[in-house]
Amino acid sequence: MREWKKYILSCIWGPLLVVQIILVFVFGIVNRARLDEVVYVGLVIWAISVIFGWMPIFVLKRKGGVTKGKSYVHTTTIVKSGIYSIVRHPQYTAGILFSLALILISQSWLIAALGAVVVPLLYVDILKTDKYEVEKFGDEYKRYMKEVPRTNFILGIMRLFRRGKGKK
Repeated sequence: MREWKKYILSCIWGPLLVVQIILVFVFGIVNRARLDEVVYVGLVIWAISVIFGWMPIFVLKRKGGVTKGKSYVHTTTIVKSGIYSIVRHPQYTAGILFSLALILISQSWLIAALGAVVVPLLYVDILKTDKYEVEKFGDEYKRYMKEVPRTNFILGIMRLFRRGKGKK
């Protein structure tokens, strides 16, 4: 596969997510309905997205077999601990959650319409990434895929808890 084709979806959903952010936080695009409970749920989802977005940077750099001086994304081994024991794609999960949080915080049809494009594109990108990781790591990644969900962190936490109980 040509290298640039790996990034084509990111070149679409990335700027659209940035537009969502700018419209909400710079231009203050919000629905005047002001459903405060919905805003609070959005803020909680945003906080969760921050965790899923930043933790992989440290985990991959420390445990991913990254060559000194290289970016954390240049892993040479599958990381199955920390955030990667809950979901396989925490940063994509963060993007999905962040987009959803912006929809809930803004309560705007425009932000929701952008999110309706961002979220599916992110998910398709995740599917492509899984395929790439299988090509890179083979059967070991296939086993990892059976253990840890793509983005469903609630299921991932439940599975992690069950695996922990099974070790006792």
